[in-house]
Amino acid sequence: MTDPDWEPPLAGTDVEHLIGTLERLRATFRWKADGLDVEQLRTRAVPTSALTVGGLLKHLAVCEDDQFCWRMSGRPPVTWLQAPEGDAERWQFTVEPDETAEQVYRMWEDAVGRSRARLREILAEGGLDRPGHLELPDARPSIRRHLHDLVEEYGRHTGHMDLLREAIDGRVGEDPPSDWPMLPPDAAAR
Repeated sequence: MTDPDWEPPLAGTDVEHLIGTLERLRATFRWKADGLDVEQLRTRAVPTSALTVGGLLKHLAVCEDDQFCWRMSGRPPVTWLQAPEGDAERWQFTVEPDETAEQVYRMWEDAVGRSRARLREILAEGGLDRPGHLELPDARPSIRRHLHDLVEEYGRHTGHMDLLREAIDGRVGEDPPSDWPMLPPDAAAR
C-alpha cells in the first residue's frame, strides 16, 4: 500500500518530516471542512465559541499568506489584501453574507497553492535555515521558525475543526481516507 501524498515519510530528512507534518495537518483540516454549504460554514456549532468552519478556512488562508508571502519572503500577503480596511481581524474569522462556500474553499486552496509554490522556491534558493523577511527588534526569525509556527497554527485549529465538524454533522476521525484528494488537481497551480 502506498501512503497518500499528505502523509509524512516513515524515514526522511528533517525538512521532509516538517513538510510532511504540515501537509498532513492541511489534509486533515481540509477534510474536516469538506463538503459543507455556506450556512454550515457559518454555523457556530460550539455554543461557547464564535469559531466557525468557514472562519477557520479564511483564517488559515490568511496565515498561509502571512507566513509564506510576508514573513518568509517580504511579498504582499494576497489574502490580507482582500480584507476590508480596518476590519481584517473580524473579516478573517467570518463568512460574509455575500460570500459563497465555493469562494471560501477557493480562498484557502489558492493560499495553500501559493505557499507550496513559494516553499519549492525557498528550498531551491538554499533551504529553511536562512533568515526570513520579518525583522523583530532584536532578531530575524529563520524560515524554519516561520514554517514551524504555521504547523503549530494548523495543529491548534485542526483540533477546533474536530469539535466544530462533529457538532455540525457527526464527522469524526483522525485522518482523511487514504484516497482522499486534499486539493483539486488544478489548485496547486493557482
